[in-house]
Amino acid sequence: MHIRDANRQDLPAIVAIYNLAIPSRMVTADTHAVSVASRERWFEEHSPDHRPLWVAQENDTVVGWMSFSSFYGRPAYHATCEIAVYLAPDQQRRGLGTALLRHGIDYAPKIAVTTLLGFIFAHNQPSLRLFEKLGFQRWGHLPRVAVLDGIERDLVIVGLRI
Repeated sequence: MHIRDANRQDLPAIVAIYNLAIPSRMVTADTHAVSVASRERWFEEHSPDHRPLWVAQENDTVVGWMSFSSFYGRPAYHATCEIAVYLAPDQQRRGLGTALLRHGIDYAPKIAVTTLLGFIFAHNQPSLRLFEKLGFQRWGHLPRVAVLDGIERDLVIVGLRI
């Protein structure tokens, strides 16, 4: 597996992987597929020297991605980022998520990020285990803040100081 900066040609694969996660109701609060066009602005908000967006590639195929996103959009939070990891379903449990997340942790100081946050549904135990394995701690619990298919879901905030 090779991790590299995402480029515009990767956006359809990034969106496809994201859309594959929606039906599981484990990873995202989106309930319907998103379009490539709807994610173009989000893509433009990323850059290698500020808020990276990386893809994991195997044999010329994008199999996963990771992004840094600004937290709360206010200047005082500039050194804090939300980090998100998405893998194609057939690529999970192969160590790719660990590799991507570790890459993000190691890269954070290069872009002056001192705090990483993850927002994970409480019922998504695999993701919680992944983040906790790499040193993230539970910093917050928001009970029943999302409703997916009529079921109220809790959100766990995990954090790591770099």
